[in-house]
Amino acid sequence: MTEETPDSLIPYDEIVQEALRAVVGRVLGEVEKNGGLPGGHHFYITFKTGAAGVDIPKHLSDRFPDEMTIVIQNRFWDLKVQEDRFEVGLSFNQMPAKLHIPFSAITVFFDPEVKFQLQFQASEDDEDEEEAHGAAENDRPAAEPVEDGSNVVSVDFSRKK
Repeated sequence: MTEETPDSLIPYDEIVQEALRAVVGRVLGEVEKNGGLPGGHHFYITFKTGAAGVDIPKHLSDRFPDEMTIVIQNRFWDLKVQEDRFEVGLSFNQMPAKLHIPFSAITVFFDPEVKFQLQFQASEDDEDEEEAHGAAENDRPAAEPVEDGSNVVSVDFSRKK
């Protein structure tokens, strides 16, 4: 018997990634519907700035050519959630900006209030890149790391070849 897992004809990894990204959409949709964040909840969202459908100001894409982390907390406006994307207004160094981000571009969603984190595998084009992305730049403090791993969902479908 061999220990290699056969390649599946069903794209489970894509299906799971899509379902987890739908969680982000539902959470942001609730925030939009309720007109704000409940309690102390706030979100750190990391996304690929060069991914298809991402629309951010040029000065931000120049500064963050690969990945960027934003914070949805006190100072955001015009949150609009659609089936496959969201848009939000944020301030960067006291300069307002409108961001359009497809859920498919998101690599990390983190709510430090309850230590809930979703991590998404990078697209195949990004697997070899190991550069760290810059800290969140929209006038908020950096996220505290999850130490105990509670409420963290990480899906890695890499296979040994």
